[in-house]
Amino acid sequence: MHTTSQTLLRYRTTLRPSIRLSRFSVLFSSYEFIFAFLPVTFCVYALLCRRKFARASVAWLVLASLFFYGWWNPTYLVLILFSMGANFLLGKRIQPQAGAPGGRRWMVVGVVLNLLLLGFFKYADFFLSSANFVSGAEYPALNIVLPLAISFFTFQQIAYLVDVYRGQAEEYEFLHYALFVTFFPQLIAGPIVHHREMLPQFNNIEIG
Repeated sequence: MHTTSQTLLRYRTTLRPSIRLSRFSVLFSSYEFIFAFLPVTFCVYALLCRRKFARASVAWLVLASLFFYGWWNPTYLVLILFSMGANFLLGKRIQPQAGAPGGRRWMVVGVVLNLLLLGFFKYADFFLSSANFVSGAEYPALNIVLPLAISFFTFQQIAYLVDVYRGQAEEYEFLHYALFVTFFPQLIAGPIVHHREMLPQFNNIEIG
């Protein structure tokens, strides 16, 4: 009985999914964001737009957004870059077969891979704890820190793959796709947006 109680206690303390977040300094309400990051980002972007450097202005926003994301934990820049690259290539596979069975298969592959990646980071420790409780084993917890905004950028890219399959989105430039995924004002807190709604705004913008 004593052993059973100890096992149950250990299970309860480790059952919750690992959702701990590191301290993220560049919050929207922080001094660093208001007086440093935002003014510099906007001024450089406005200057590039006024000089008609459209590609450079998009590249600048991507770099600024990646810096914003990486400030929390630079390690997870690898994760978001890998996710963007994989989904962009999947979109390229789906695009010529939009609406066709071949395109549907690639879309399903993309959706499953995205959900598996999200599920690993959100629930790996939960399933290990459950397995320990059921089997009596003692698999060590991975103690995964949940990557910032992983749910938002995962579901946004799933929506993109579905739109490509439906013939409602197409993207030939990885730089534009990277901005669609990483744009800092909506990366952290959403909302999830469609590619066709967001990118034309950057193609048509004029400043001053």
